[in-house]
Amino acid sequence: MSDPKPEQDGLPPQQPSIVEQPAEGAFASRRQLLMGGAVAASAIVSIRPALANTAASVLNCTIPVPDQGRAGKYIAPSGQVVPAGTPGAFPGTGRSFTGEQVKQALRGRPLPGTSYDQNQAYLNYIRRLQSGTSGFTCYASLQMPR
Repeated sequence: MSDPKPEQDGLPPQQPSIVEQPAEGAFASRRQLLMGGAVAASAIVSIRPALANTAASVLNCTIPVPDQGRAGKYIAPSGQVVPAGTPGAFPGTGRSFTGEQVKQALRGRPLPGTSYDQNQAYLNYIRRLQSGTSGFTCYASLQMPR
């Protein structure tokens, strides 16, 4: 007679050793890693344009000097809004400066159409802007690090 086969002697067939068997969780974790990578890549692709749009909108925002509520008033060298005709003060610009113009002025360039003293007074006014004042959000966003 021939040697009994494992099925014939009543014993179950031998299971492969642990080394030969792939771990059940290994497939799931690899799959999860791949899916996580895909999610991260799509997040980067969608966040980058949003950040670019934010940077562009900050540079296109405007800061009126002075704001509409105080139009017709003058700006003192300290940046305070004073009554029209105050000696040493400068008339408001009657226009708004863009975020890009203000950013450059804060780095040393003059605001367009201003003398040195006017530029300093207007920059002091911009630095003194407070929440609720027109142009404050624009100025605050220029201060945010990128």
